[in-house]
Amino acid sequence: MTSNGNPNSNKKFKASDVEVVEKTRVWDGYFQLDKYLLRHALHNGNTSGEMSREIFERGHAAAALLYDPILEKLVFIEQFRPGAYAALSSPWFDEKTFSPWMLEIVAGIIDEGETPEAVIRRETVEEANLKVLDIIPITHYLVTPGGSSESMFLFCAKTDAENAGGVFGLDEEHEDIRVLSVDVSTALKWIDDGRFKNSMTLIAMQWFNANHKQLKKIWGAPPSPETPN
Repeated sequence: MTSNGNPNSNKKFKASDVEVVEKTRVWDGYFQLDKYLLRHALHNGNTSGEMSREIFERGHAAAALLYDPILEKLVFIEQFRPGAYAALSSPWFDEKTFSPWMLEIVAGIIDEGETPEAVIRRETVEEANLKVLDIIPITHYLVTPGGSSESMFLFCAKTDAENAGGVFGLDEEHEDIRVLSVDVSTALKWIDDGRFKNSMTLIAMQWFNANHKQLKKIWGAPPSPETPN
């Protein structure tokens, strides 16, 4: 390990501490790939040398864990993911125990002019054939900041899971999405069992585990019957 000098612990870096020497789009297909040549400020007060990096551009996304507080059910989806399949070529995944069909929460890319909340309402219908009754933000995070600009807006959404189930998705997007309605106690056990293999679902489930009781207080009471006129 080498030292670059005494770090300036009071320095708060900003975008202006980065100099983009050149930016080139090297691939423009289903996804985009940009090549950056840049310099950035260092902790010791100096400036780095020029570094070349390819950045994967796929837009920004929103995802939501669907929760029915009356039935105490969580709704998940299962679908094939090409990236998970490609991961099997590495020595870290065994095709005998790892499946490229991912257990996930509903999610979608944010279109131009669309809000993250609107994405959740749209995707909940398209992917799970359910409606969002209420929605609470969890967090907004960068998915893979070492090589991609993609960020995720993560939510927990209240739904009615009484009729949850089936296979849905848009044919033009090659979607084949199976919907699962699971008891909360079973889903929480799945965390320890390692059933969740993607970050958005893991983060949402860890948040839910920590906030389940509070959510139950907020959403758990059934609606009061309407008072007749």
